[in-house]
Amino acid sequence: MSKTVQYFFAPQSPWAYLGHERFVAMAQARGALIDIKPFDLGKVFSVSGGLPLAKRAPQRQAYRLQELARWSRHLGLPLIAHPTFFPVPPDAAARLIIAARTGLGADAALGLTGAIMRALWAEDRNISDEDTLAQIASACGLDGKMLVKSSATAGVQEQYDRNTDEAMAASVFGVPWYVVDGEGFWGQDRLDFVERALS
Repeated sequence: MSKTVQYFFAPQSPWAYLGHERFVAMAQARGALIDIKPFDLGKVFSVSGGLPLAKRAPQRQAYRLQELARWSRHLGLPLIAHPTFFPVPPDAAARLIIAARTGLGADAALGLTGAIMRALWAEDRNISDEDTLAQIASACGLDGKMLVKSSATAGVQEQYDRNTDEAMAASVFGVPWYVVDGEGFWGQDRLDFVERALS
């Protein structure tokens, strides 16, 4: 019987970007299902002790940049350390992913997620802009304009809120966060452990 991984993430996270394609490939290789759950990281930070990047100590900010550069080199993934559009409001992108998941299925949503993260961290694009999001979705073979329209519905917002509530209930405090058989794994650098849990 296939296992399911709950995949909690925020589309503006560089760490989610660095882990996304590896995670999807791993889950597919193991025959696991992915329950994709973009959520409001700011709300989770407010109850879990997390701080937005600008409010973190200089030492932490400097080390973050070192680690991003290390992982970018290690994985061979391009990463712009200081994107023009960052910090960026993530809500429009998250809702677009939810609309894709609801209307088109998990595979379409996962492909769109990767494209949105790549747009921010490798292509220096504004993922809070509706026209940009429509273009990204269309480049994935989806109806971008229709998907943007769908993402503005009350049902999508309710799912986004539910995902956020579920993240809090699962004691999530960072991204990406993976849950297998009730066990949480924080960070793309824990994917080896996620793979073992799936095995």
